[in-house]
Amino acid sequence: MAALRRSYLAPMTRATAALAALLLATAARAEEPKKATAARAQLEKLKALAGTWKGKAGEPGSDKTFDAVVTYRVTGAGSAVVEIIGPGTPHEMVTVYHLDGDDLLLTHYCAAGNQPTMRAVKSDAPDVLAFDFLRGSNMKPTDVHMHSARIQLPGPDKVIGDWVSWQDGKPASTMRFDLARQK
Repeated sequence: MAALRRSYLAPMTRATAALAALLLATAARAEEPKKATAARAQLEKLKALAGTWKGKAGEPGSDKTFDAVVTYRVTGAGSAVVEIIGPGTPHEMVTVYHLDGDDLLLTHYCAAGNQPTMRAVKSDAPDVLAFDFLRGSNMKPTDVHMHSARIQLPGPDKVIGDWVSWQDGKPASTMRFDLARQK
């Protein structure tokens, strides 16, 4: 009976020890000082958006707008920001922002059924995060997809996002979100 107990407990003990080692390593890594990079600073700006935002969305210059709700949430122990456009609606879309080495990436899970990934590029202004297409899944190059994004942060309670879609290899339309933080 003792041998049976030892053979049953030994894998549990090894698994528990491995889990404890993994948790300790993760905690130690989280304690390491983070190297300051432009991408890390951009991610910090996105993390500051955590909360609910409301406003109008539509083609810039058009009088055809609709009410928009966007939420931002920090996840992954601070390593990612989840943006939800139209939470709980049939056309809900999710964008996840995260670091990949010295790059800030986003992957947009679109209502069109594709997932373009964009990389942050140098912006013309310190309050603007700009992203350009890197790659996509579930799409051909000619399919309609989000191809670039420009997120302007003019203050702690205002966000203006311009998302440019492409079709047939060229720009097709822009969707602007003009949002204010809900308190």
